[in-house]
Amino acid sequence: MRFFIYFSYNGAAYHGWQYQPNASSVQEQLETAFRMLLRRPVTLTAAGRTDTGVHAKMMVAHFDWSMTDSCAPREWADGLCFRLNGFLPQDIAIQKIVPVREEAHARFDALARTYEYWVTAEKNPYAEHLITYTRFRLDYALMNQAAQILLEEKDFASFCKAHSDNKTTFCDVRRAFWEERPMPFVPDQTCHVFTIEADRFLRNMVRAVVGTLFEVGRGNMTVTEMRQVIESKSRCAAGQSMPPDGLYLTKICYPEHIFL
Repeated sequence: MRFFIYFSYNGAAYHGWQYQPNASSVQEQLETAFRMLLRRPVTLTAAGRTDTGVHAKMMVAHFDWSMTDSCAPREWADGLCFRLNGFLPQDIAIQKIVPVREEAHARFDALARTYEYWVTAEKNPYAEHLITYTRFRLDYALMNQAAQILLEEKDFASFCKAHSDNKTTFCDVRRAFWEERPMPFVPDQTCHVFTIEADRFLRNMVRAVVGTLFEVGRGNMTVTEMRQVIESKSRCAAGQSMPPDGLYLTKICYPEHIFL
């Protein structure tokens, strides 16, 4: 039987989601906990990959398990969720495990993914590795104008990491905007958050988009030049890739029919 597992993690201590032969990864931590509890290897297939230091407020993966007739799938899943949280380190948390149809796929059935990038101009020791600190004065209104261009374009080769193995650089970006929010742990301070939603993302795409929007916000690039960057299909024309600290995968949407 197939299950979807929903979980979150602070990625500061990990070299991304995917298993690494010589470094710690979130996948390794989870699969080790599964093996210890179930006494059998379990392979997790995630909705996507996050890079070193990137966080996830919501990540989804699927796995298969042979059920006995005497065990109700939902009760078994709830019990496994509770036990896994007891084995996992503090920076990884399971929210729920749910049964799905046998053909359901955590990656290929995802309809949309949402990322957030958090930025602050206020130094905050409690936000180390969680929010990107910048000393630049940024024009967020102008950056929002530039962000709307993303909704009009489809080919984002300019924001794709060089030598990536993508079959296509086309993405359908549906939302992209900056907004001001309260600073976590410091109620009297605010920070800025960039939200972007698309059907898929290229490797390093969000950090490259934010880096290019920073160039607009600093006055080093016009909104028109931002469009030209996208149309050039050249990674060299775009801004630098931003640090992973402020990047979060926050939501993954699936069609209702894949759930039991």
